[in-house]
Amino acid sequence: MTAVGPDSTAVLRIGELSRRVGVSEHVLRVWERRYGVLKPARSAGGFRLYSAADVARIRRMRAHQQRGLSTAEAARAALAEEDRQPAAQVPADADRRTGLDEARNALRRALDDLDEGRAQSVLDRLLTDFTVETVLRDVVVPYLHELGLRWQRGEVSVTEEHFASNVVRGRLAGLARGWGMGRGPLALLACPPGELHDLGLLMFGIVLHRTGWRVDYLGGDTPLDGLIRSAVERRPDLVVVAATSPDRFAAAATDLVRLAEVASLALAGAGATAEITAATGARLLGDDPVTAAQRLLPGSPFPGW
Repeated sequence: MTAVGPDSTAVLRIGELSRRVGVSEHVLRVWERRYGVLKPARSAGGFRLYSAADVARIRRMRAHQQRGLSTAEAARAALAEEDRQPAAQVPADADRRTGLDEARNALRRALDDLDEGRAQSVLDRLLTDFTVETVLRDVVVPYLHELGLRWQRGEVSVTEEHFASNVVRGRLAGLARGWGMGRGPLALLACPPGELHDLGLLMFGIVLHRTGWRVDYLGGDTPLDGLIRSAVERRPDLVVVAATSPDRFAAAATDLVRLAEVASLALAGAGATAEITAATGARLLGDDPVTAAQRLLPGSPFPGW
């Protein structure tokens, strides 16, 4: 372990490293000790400090795990890749934007071609070079929005739309692992009856967990009687119900009123409006799912508002 000099990039405590990569502090310490994938420096006060290179290395390791490698194999692969490549540089703003735009185009082409391997490689590179929040907000959210518009215009088939959605869902599911663990406030996330589009809610939950929340995820087409029972039993700090159409909320308005009486309720998604939130006693959760989650700071009665 090296000492920190004035030009060192090792500035992250392990808690912040854990938040950025979505791996618990305990697991990170095990990986550091067992596989050598973390290379911390020591602060003047004796604390371990981690760098952007450590963040990138763990993200590469997780990407290999998600493709089916064992933990030991993923660690060896991540270290071997670093030996073969020059250290990554933090891109300037213009280069960063260009890189994200190019990656989104590459992701679209791969998914249009039904080429999962190529799509996963694009996502691997993105998650190595950028934070999860940046990848979701600047690549995945715009891509899914564009995909929906192209489907409405008849430019992509149902087959292509389902394929793309399922590839993205699989990657998001990997990022969501362990999000119910921890000691932070609890959020209960669901879509109302008939609402099957939950990728935005998945992304919201991933980022919410990375800010310190625990997540109970019920997903699409959730019966609201069951959601109300879960809210009474689990006593969450926040319940978020998301839908893409106002009609979904309107059809569930009576149950949403009941839900708002037993929990702090927010409505989200393209279907959430000021009118329906006022009518049900809920709050409106605006912004894209990533920004909305980042605004919800743990520790206030209704965080972020």
